[in-house]
Amino acid sequence: MREHLGFLDTSSAVVKIAAWIFLIFGVVGGVGIFFGLVPDEPRLKGLVVFGIFFFLFCLLYLIAKIADLLAKVINEIKKE
Repeated sequence: MREHLGFLDTSSAVVKIAAWIFLIFGVVGGVGIFFGLVPDEPRLKGLVVFGIFFFLFCLLYLIAKIADLLAKVINEIKKE
């Protein structure tokens, strides 16, 4: 398992970056729709878009944190 620590650290960083990108897209898209910058779209759809992207952010960030925790557990097991 020790040889996979580099992969866990790298994938955790990539997933965290993807999570933040999803959140930025969700905020920009949701606010744009909510304030009427997109014609012929109801304002409520902006809140729905923001909610969906916020859920994706939380899910991806949780996956990255689990990978970080797994790497720490592997390090602690190896020390003993």
